[in-house]
Amino acid sequence: MSKIDITVCMGSSCYARGNQENLAFLEDYIKEHGIDANIELAGSRCENKCALGPNIYVNGKEYNQVDIEKLKEILEKNG
Repeated sequence: MSKIDITVCMGSSCYARGNQENLAFLEDYIKEHGIDANIELAGSRCENKCALGPNIYVNGKEYNQVDIEKLKEILEKNG
């Protein structure tokens, strides 16, 4: 597995609209799969794309309206 950089928007809108749950899912997923050495997980301040949120960036690519199902797909595709 190659290194994956994941940035979760922690702005109040994205956080309230689902990134709180997405972050918890990511942390659990990383632990369950033992891939913490392959994941760089970070948070960011508001990216000013609130209407499209919750927003997550994976290896520089922007994903919008991310829920846990979409997050699973993203992780499998990038893993």
